[in-house]
Amino acid sequence: MNLIVRVCRGVASRWRAIVLRARGARLAERLWLQKIEVPRQAHRVSLGEGVALDRGVVLLVSGSADAPPSITIGEDVYINRHTIIDSCESISIGSGCMLGPFCYLTDHDHVPGPDGRPGSGSLRSRPVRLEPNCWIGAHVTILKGVTIGAGAVVGAGSVVTKDVAPGFVVVGNPARALKRTS
Repeated sequence: MNLIVRVCRGVASRWRAIVLRARGARLAERLWLQKIEVPRQAHRVSLGEGVALDRGVVLLVSGSADAPPSITIGEDVYINRHTIIDSCESISIGSGCMLGPFCYLTDHDHVPGPDGRPGSGSLRSRPVRLEPNCWIGAHVTILKGVTIGAGAVVGAGSVVTKDVAPGFVVVGNPARALKRTS
């Protein structure tokens, strides 16, 4: 019975990859795609070899359809359930990173419009980058303009508003350095 379930999940994963490729996404051959969502602009998504996206992951791309890839995920990255990557400019995740469940990464925020309403203005954006081998805990929020250095660890529930140096553990809201990883 377990073998049948695994085969069915494998077939479903391959079917999702075929559909995303048909929509223009740049995908490596070896991927594991559970029930994910790419609601629009799939052609601005790039996934590396060995990427695994668990159930409920959303890759949300906004902005100009003519722009280069907006979400780039390197090799051997695991993104756990119900994580949202919300990009209008650029979010890149380096090889070997792991993201816990219910994370939110965004490279933009809204500017109030002339009428003062928060959603009526334009978007302000700055790229977000996770360097290789980062470990992002559950329920972490990473805001625009942040770079998380190679090998850094972000503790569960943290809100990252500033860059994280390579090899550091950060926790809290806003996230602050706790110690070096080694």
